Amino acid sequence: MSKEESVQLRYFSGYIRNWKKLCEELDISLKLSRAEREAEIIKKAYSEWKLGMMDHIYGMFVFAVWDEEEKKLFCIRDQVGQKHMYYSVVDGEFICSGDINEIAAAPGFEKRLNRRMLQQYLFYGFPIGSETFYEGLYKLMPGHYAVWDGSSVTVHRYWHPVFEPDRSKTVDEWASQLSATIDEILSEEKGDPEFPYKESFLSGGVDSSYLFAASDAATANTVGYAESGFDESALARHTAEVLGKGFRVKMIEPAEYFSRIPEVIDKMGQPLGDASAVAFSLGCAAVKQYADVVYSGEGIDEFFGGYNAHKRVLGEGWTYLTCSHIMSRDTVRSLMKDFDEGIDPADPISSLWKEVQGQDELAKKLTIDISLWLEGDIYFNTDRTSTACGIELHTPFSDLRLFNDARRIPPEYKFMEDQNKYVFRKAASSILPDEIAFRKKVGFAVPVRKWLADPKFNRPVEEKLFGETSKKFFDQTVLRSMWDSYLSGEEMTWGRIYAIYAFLIWYDMKF
Repeated sequence: MSKEESVQLRYFSGYIRNWKKLCEELDISLKLSRAEREAEIIKKAYSEWKLGMMDHIYGMFVFAVWDEEEKKLFCIRDQVGQKHMYYSVVDGEFICSGDINEIAAAPGFEKRLNRRMLQQYLFYGFPIGSETFYEGLYKLMPGHYAVWDGSSVTVHRYWHPVFEPDRSKTVDEWASQLSATIDEILSEEKGDPEFPYKESFLSGGVDSSYLFAASDAATANTVGYAESGFDESALARHTAEVLGKGFRVKMIEPAEYFSRIPEVIDKMGQPLGDASAVAFSLGCAAVKQYADVVYSGEGIDEFFGGYNAHKRVLGEGWTYLTCSHIMSRDTVRSLMKDFDEGIDPADPISSLWKEVQGQDELAKKLTIDISLWLEGDIYFNTDRTSTACGIELHTPFSDLRLFNDARRIPPEYKFMEDQNKYVFRKAASSILPDEIAFRKKVGFAVPVRKWLADPKFNRPVEEKLFGETSKKFFDQTVLRSMWDSYLSGEEMTWGRIYAIYAFLIWYDMKF
């Protein structure tokens, strides 16, 4: 049996962006269909380089290969976690899938709520780390691989997001380097005959604007709202007009939004307190009428420092607990009926935080957000919602080659002239007008904070918040105080309400 014959591809999900170069390097026919070529690339790359293959493949992917010689199954997830992989051992058999629902529904799998994850979720607003909401069902983290030898599972880390600033180049030279890297990445996307037509998502920000301008996408798509303070569609439309490309906007009404929430949470398989997931799902459903492959600009904020939290100075001895946490530990303690004092919000972060000591403060924060927030919230949202809508989402700005540039760019080039991710904006200005390239960050806000207060839409929410399921987990007096506080005008508590609501919907569907 040859080396290649001893390797079997058991699972693959994703897209190998540098497929043409790999086919030439591994002597694979360029005439194969996409599915055939990707299977051959994985098998031959593993045969040639074993786990060193991860230094050669660029794209978004999770896969599982069986090594007949070693009698082991290797499950691998890409470095930053654009695609998801879950696994469990059920009746002595190893099961893995990018869809957690498949594993939870497998014969023999006993569904038990992981209350530890519930407590962490209430703090962060997303399912953080390698545990899931199901006992005995785990998520393979980015830059990790799992090995099944027929009796046990071991998990190993093969990649770390290490920042090593190189000050030998000026900010302009680094901007030119970024432009060249982005051109290389997008030239591979443009050169794939399997995708003769693509569209793009576009917000008012520089990330998606640069991607739309540099890519082969013919038309941009965005979502809009009647509430002007949340609507970016006018900015997006202006960008499309400047670029001379097509543009569509999907206007979202609150009734449509609320009716979509259960379907989104069901398909995602775990609750998520990020309300933008529902808006993104509606956007995916709208663009599916026109395109099967769509670009999106995720990754830049985490690689280059795009959030306000990245600017804030940490207090002495503080641990950076990602850019997102919606409740304090004291709030969670008062809310939960069976709060566990032994669970610390810093638990998923503590070991990683020790690793990054010695790096500059921005590098520490970006490492935490790339390792936990980006995959646990952003990619969880975009991967699962787009897949559920039949969209293949391509995120070229999450390509490892762009991170390899970002990790060497000094922090003072990322925050400059009162701008975040300045050097990236400088690169974008090579093909975008300055008014777009240096536009202040808008974000992808959703008017849920307004809609939840409207009796026309919040009755089902209130019924769920104070129903029988809620009484199992939450102190009703504390929850009622939180709800009343929100209705009386404390808008900032909306995120807590939404996260609790999302969990209750999920629990009632799955248990």
